[in-house]
Amino acid sequence: MKVTVVGAGAVGATCADNIARRELCTELVLLDIKEGFAEGKAQDMMQTAALLGFDTKITGSTNDYAKTAGSDVVVITSGLPRKPGMTREELIGTNAGIVKGVCENILKHSPNAIIIVISNPMDTMTYLALTATGLPKNRIIGMGGTLDSSRFKYQLSQHLGCSPADLNAVVVGGHGDTTMIPLIRHATWNSAPVTDFLTADQQQQIVNDTMVGGATLTKLIGTSAWYAPGAAGAALVESIVRDQKKLFTCCVSLDGEYGQKDICLGVPVTIGKNGWEKIIDIKLNEEEQAAFNKSADAVRNMNDVLKTL
Repeated sequence: MKVTVVGAGAVGATCADNIARRELCTELVLLDIKEGFAEGKAQDMMQTAALLGFDTKITGSTNDYAKTAGSDVVVITSGLPRKPGMTREELIGTNAGIVKGVCENILKHSPNAIIIVISNPMDTMTYLALTATGLPKNRIIGMGGTLDSSRFKYQLSQHLGCSPADLNAVVVGGHGDTTMIPLIRHATWNSAPVTDFLTADQQQQIVNDTMVGGATLTKLIGTSAWYAPGAAGAALVESIVRDQKKLFTCCVSLDGEYGQKDICLGVPVTIGKNGWEKIIDIKLNEEEQAAFNKSADAVRNMNDVLKTL
């Protein structure tokens, strides 16, 4: 099994580190455009192998896509990160060219690869990857909802005083501060609805804090977060390479599901060896469906920008 991570910055390196530690592949390639950067990160990680006890071979490459040949899964993290006060949408012009170029180069050497997109604005970059490559839709996966759902569980755990691992909670819709929809009505603490333990004010606070989770971290640390996004990417890789059929919220191509077409948006899907394999239909009430439609409209407006580039 071979996995490539494109982009050796904080998110890409963290994703690669998680993949190596969990031995999700025998060969891992870390690629970056900056001379020597990926090679240095790869060597640094390899020097932890004896200490951490993993056998994954990690190779760094400066823009040499030939070294990625035969990859089963490719994670794309490359592109400019967010800065304080910056929206994900503001990155579209620069990152669209980067993501399209990466996809083209990857598929020259790994035509059967499953592609996971982390680059922002993630929903639009996922749509771009799908339309630019012409790949079967199940092989293009946007990571955003996986991260947002993890942040949702974190916020819930802080209010409930419980382990995030005991929570089931999903965020659907776009991966943006105003487009994501934390479905608190559907969230459970093991099998009990979390709404049984939280006041209406607490519930609204949790939803609000989840939606600005990324912006909060960007303000605190001066750039985009990396530990949770990297871990989210690695979790999707694990479910693919181990055919776990785990349920994640991912940005995938919709063809009538949730009332939307010709768009990539976050919905619950099972992830296995074929990529995303099944969309799970959560029954949304009228208010939730209206929010989902509004989110789709906002993402579609961002997608329209691609036509002007």
